[in-house]
Amino acid sequence: MGARGAGLWADGEDAAVERLRSRTPLFGAGRAHLNHAGASPMDQSVIDVVEAHQRLEHEIGGYESAAEADAQLEAGRAALAGCIGAESKEIAYVESATAAYAGALSAFDWQPGDVILMSRFDYASNQIMALSLRRRRQVRLVRADDLPEGGVDPESVRTLIQAHRPKLVSMTHMPTSTGMIQDIEAVGRICSEFEVPYLVDACQTVGQMPIDVAAIHCDFLAATGRKYLRGPRGTGLLFVAERMLKQEAAPLFVDMRGADWTRDQGYDLRPDARRFELWESNVAARLGLGAAAELALEVGLERIAERSARLAAEVRARARESTFAQPIDVGARQGAIVSLRLLPGADPPPAEVVVLRLRERGVNTSAIDVTSAQLDLEDRAGGSTSALRVSTHVMTTDEEIDRLFEALEDVLD
Repeated sequence: MGARGAGLWADGEDAAVERLRSRTPLFGAGRAHLNHAGASPMDQSVIDVVEAHQRLEHEIGGYESAAEADAQLEAGRAALAGCIGAESKEIAYVESATAAYAGALSAFDWQPGDVILMSRFDYASNQIMALSLRRRRQVRLVRADDLPEGGVDPESVRTLIQAHRPKLVSMTHMPTSTGMIQDIEAVGRICSEFEVPYLVDACQTVGQMPIDVAAIHCDFLAATGRKYLRGPRGTGLLFVAERMLKQEAAPLFVDMRGADWTRDQGYDLRPDARRFELWESNVAARLGLGAAAELALEVGLERIAERSARLAAEVRARARESTFAQPIDVGARQGAIVSLRLLPGADPPPAEVVVLRLRERGVNTSAIDVTSAQLDLEDRAGGSTSALRVSTHVMTTDEEIDRLFEALEDVLD
């Protein structure tokens, strides 16, 4: 079982974290990994599942090994459902959160004048997709106002729904450019009240914290495998609420995985969310995603949320005491992503260069630039077009945070 199992925390938090780290090859390489919001390293148990299926493909064939994996894939689907309070039939395996989001968007018959309501903090790819619909289909993009402390204002959403009757409301749970956690539950209650379909991008929060799709009142939820779930890259999930399935919501380009060609001019959709899947897939990677979800449930999403947020708060506190960085996160509730403005007094190079210099010193971080946060980054970053992003997880240690600030001081000295 390795790090997995109910006894993980029996000997206390430090011992549990050490067991998790011992099962993660990246940490054995001596790196300080503070880029979990980019890609969190896989547990050895997940790697083993992926490699075992890849070997089986070589030994007995791709079709044959896929057939043998059916039960394991369904167990993984159940674990993914468990991470968000859904049912297995509401879960589709996809290749990324972006693919999931695009599939959900394509379930709507967009007409000129239709409205998508978003927040200012929605993920850049999601904003671009809405703008693409505006360019191609003359769909209108309306953005809700922010609260004074940051994050979407639910009452603005209410006002805009009443004024525009949007075809879809889309919200990002945790933006890529700040540790803020948006109040998607309040928005969901409003969408439910007005019977407006609701799509949530939870790519940074599935695996980082408990999520309950019933409490959110969402119709679709998109997430990735590579971030806090600690699954393989090139994996993701799409939640499709049963009520949407009953309304025959389906992707525009459904294939023979999602439907049966029943006659010359017709087809019958699958009854479940697998209608949003494609027939061709990386079975090994999907098995790894399911194994990662099982591990997240066994580690405990509540524990993951508490520890990762606590360590992120420590990073913010250390930055405030430094002379070379300042946290620029907003919002009343914050999680495991920390955005740092590199202070002018340090005469810093661009954040992208700092990331490379930290990487040379064995510290993994990432950079945010204005192309990912056109509407707010320059204001928050004091006119800068980039910021350093640090992200923690349950396996993060105080020693890694020490290494980060030592390396930052060295890089910016």
